[in-house]
Amino acid sequence: MFVQIDHVDKVFPLANGGRYVALKNIELEIHEGEFISLIGHSGCGKSTLLNMIAGLDRATAGGVILEGREITEPGPDRMVVFQNYSLLPWLSVRENIALAVDEVYSKQPVGERRSIIEHHIELVGLQHAAKKRPSQLSGGMKQRVAIARALAIRPKLLLLDEPFGALDALTRGGLQEQLMHICEESRVTTVMVTHDVDEALLLSDRVVMLTNGPESHIGRILTVDLPRPRQRMEVVKHPDYYQMRAELIDFLNQQKRVKKAQATKSTTVLVPQTKKLEQTTVNIGYIPLSDAAPLIIAKEKGFFAKYGIDRVNLFQEPSWDAIADHIVSGELHTAQMVAGMPLALTLGMNGRPSIPISVPLVLSRNGNAITLSTKLYSKGIRTLQNLKVSISTNIIEHKLTLGVVHDCSMHNLMLRYWLASAGIDPDTDINLLVIPPAEMVERLRAGEIDGFCVGEPWNTQAIQEGIGFVIATDLDIWAGNPEKILGFTETWVEQHPNTHNAIVRAVLEACEYCDEPRHRPEIVALLAKHLNIAPQTLRPGLIGPFDRGDNGTPENLPRYHQFHIENANCPRRVEGLWILTQLARWNITPFPKNYIEILDRVRRVDHFLTACQELGYIGIEPDRDPFQLFDGQVFNPDNPLEYLKNQPIHRNVDIRNVELA
Repeated sequence: MFVQIDHVDKVFPLANGGRYVALKNIELEIHEGEFISLIGHSGCGKSTLLNMIAGLDRATAGGVILEGREITEPGPDRMVVFQNYSLLPWLSVRENIALAVDEVYSKQPVGERRSIIEHHIELVGLQHAAKKRPSQLSGGMKQRVAIARALAIRPKLLLLDEPFGALDALTRGGLQEQLMHICEESRVTTVMVTHDVDEALLLSDRVVMLTNGPESHIGRILTVDLPRPRQRMEVVKHPDYYQMRAELIDFLNQQKRVKKAQATKSTTVLVPQTKKLEQTTVNIGYIPLSDAAPLIIAKEKGFFAKYGIDRVNLFQEPSWDAIADHIVSGELHTAQMVAGMPLALTLGMNGRPSIPISVPLVLSRNGNAITLSTKLYSKGIRTLQNLKVSISTNIIEHKLTLGVVHDCSMHNLMLRYWLASAGIDPDTDINLLVIPPAEMVERLRAGEIDGFCVGEPWNTQAIQEGIGFVIATDLDIWAGNPEKILGFTETWVEQHPNTHNAIVRAVLEACEYCDEPRHRPEIVALLAKHLNIAPQTLRPGLIGPFDRGDNGTPENLPRYHQFHIENANCPRRVEGLWILTQLARWNITPFPKNYIEILDRVRRVDHFLTACQELGYIGIEPDRDPFQLFDGQVFNPDNPLEYLKNQPIHRNVDIRNVELA
């Protein structure tokens, strides 16, 4: 990779002893010859990032690498063109350019240096003004001198900081055309800071959009796949131009709304452990499942008490709808939730008013399976393809009914994804029925359903009773998927920041405890007591081999229940975006055009990282790279709508801005 911006943070000290985090976890790779534009509102850190690439500033964390070497200082392989030209007023055009050429190529013969100077004067069309001083030049001519001076030293990287911002529209347009021609001809790699969306689209191969500060990060990256060489009028007439322009403007408008909301609403600040808690009694909801372990362990092993929470009331709820109702009503202060529920509540699903939910951490990953009845096994169904053939050829005499635990659960979204990948429409070819997890086995035994997708221990119970077999685990579909999260209403967090912080730290420590193999026997015993489930039913997946009930050899699945290792607890925004595409795919919620605002509001990576820092854990949000599930279809977080359109089966997607409370 030519340039790699590797997890860069930039923090500035404040006069009062505090810290201002300007940039957070910036990760970007730039290819040789590529033209990149950085766009975002004032104060988002565009110029700060450009200065770090130039070597004029250093990152607080992470670094910038050029051709395998970290940039630590300015160098002739990088040249910056500023908005204010930076020409020496007592030197002519030729002399200003010569100043750079003579410095960098001091060992070259005079004639060769002169040739370089004259070539670049000609390149920017200033032969007639070569002897003039800056005071005799227009703004556009001065900027052409600055560009010629930058290119004359043949840099590997050209850095432009709003180079045309102070120019009139006509001059700016002419210089943009000239710069585009020069960059295409010389294939120089270029990074430009701009506020002008049309300029960005005309010149760029990719436009990198930065969110508002503090903690500005990359919100989106737009690939501008317009053919080159480009002419302004041809670009404007391209059928994709106005759609791309609308995406840039929509992003900037989203950030404007976020900034306005922040100005009228105080931002939650997590405070050190020494601060007094607003309340020391908390009510926490959970569902009887193996992955409720972190909440049970946090209470039983004293992690809540460690952080000043004297009394914890754990409420075992009958269903995920009950969890949602009791969080919204305030009867529960926090709860275990299925991964899609916070986003759906924030968007206002099923006619509910929008209730913004804050997610500071993921409680668990994996742990689900798709279990079908042994009656289907006896009909030869062993794989997804068998199931497809059986439905298509009416080998199964009735329309199958499968159970899921909630519309917004990963169980529902992954089951639908799995079925649709084989051409099975989950809404027309089968029936999907929402059933509380603890009722799944009873319904299967009674013949009311033909299978289900649920978390442990209910798959194992069906297998042990001889009424079901696992056709797929979520490890087979998306290994490492976010399964359960810890959710709070945003309002409660704002009113109880110290208590919230204490809960998050306690649960993070409990998650780490749960992933230690030597603790698993104790965890099974505590789960058995709280859930009233036999230990032998809880053991598979947590301890020892997992039996699929298909007459195969039980297998060890070390990541079947993942509570902490491999940065499991980070509430990654990219994963939240995938969930939003699937909720919209099946018309469970609209797809929000302001999805960056939604994700920043719900998936509180900042709260997670604060807790990690206080605990001494290594916490970082992973790269926002594309990823894929078992079928190989690539999810690109920079183009979620394209991903939605390419799904083999989907509904007419409702796309709109979602106003938040």
